[in-house]
Amino acid sequence: MRAIPSALQARLDSGVTTLALAWKLTRRDGVITGFTDHDRDLAFDGVTFRAGTGFAASEATGRVDLAVDGGDIAGALDGDGLNEADLAAGRYDAAKIETWLVDWSDVALRVLMARGRIGEVKREGIAFIAEIRGLADLLSQESGRLYTAKCNADLGDARCKVNLHDPARRGTGAVGDMLGTSVFVAEGLAAFADGVFTSGRLSWTGGVNAGLSIEVKLHRADDGEVMLSLWQAMPEPVASGDTFTVTAGCDKTLATCRDRFANSENFRGFPHIPGNDFIMSYPTPGTLSEDSGEPMFG
Repeated sequence: MRAIPSALQARLDSGVTTLALAWKLTRRDGVITGFTDHDRDLAFDGVTFRAGTGFAASEATGRVDLAVDGGDIAGALDGDGLNEADLAAGRYDAAKIETWLVDWSDVALRVLMARGRIGEVKREGIAFIAEIRGLADLLSQESGRLYTAKCNADLGDARCKVNLHDPARRGTGAVGDMLGTSVFVAEGLAAFADGVFTSGRLSWTGGVNAGLSIEVKLHRADDGEVMLSLWQAMPEPVASGDTFTVTAGCDKTLATCRDRFANSENFRGFPHIPGNDFIMSYPTPGTLSEDSGEPMFG
């Protein structure tokens, strides 16, 4: 139940029109930005809510059951606040959002209307529309451990325990010739065998994409030339000379865990779980178990 300040409630009852909406966005890296649909900046709780961004909200929906509630916000991209590069880089993916109803003539009179997270974002020119997903959306997300043949840990995490700071599993390099939008010749990785960095993680340390990371799709080493292919294009064009660090990858099979990393004791999968072929199997007439004499599955 919302606690509405009595002074604000009195103004609401009187039909006052000095009200505005304000949105506080908290990215996963801790950066906080604020926006308002008022024609002047507002400030409270140490956050400046910027006006003139074209922010507006659709009608929000709410439910008394566990169905997902939410709405949309729309606005204009600009270089000082929320820009296209930040959206493309995923910096606002799953960002927390608070929606406030504020009396702009006295910002102390305000009430928190909703909390949620940013969902799907659509961009068109300099405008965007972002989906707001309510807290009930978290209940619909998959959680817990799944029974799969492959490992469900991430290489190098606390469950896997492989040391990715080992020089044999970590390299630094620079972009040589560009072979495509997300394919390039990598300099400085000649000492590593073919495929070591396939499914690994590349983090940019120089260039316009510095600070961003991406998964490596393919690592090829042939006659001293190393090629890296990324799973998707970076938000900004990759250029020759851009520097990076890259860590080893894993296909999450028991064989790779055992043979490449000698880490089978920390394998977090179920390699002997029956597959679809077992489900589709059927008794074969005349085939008996040597121990029990009972028919066996064929």
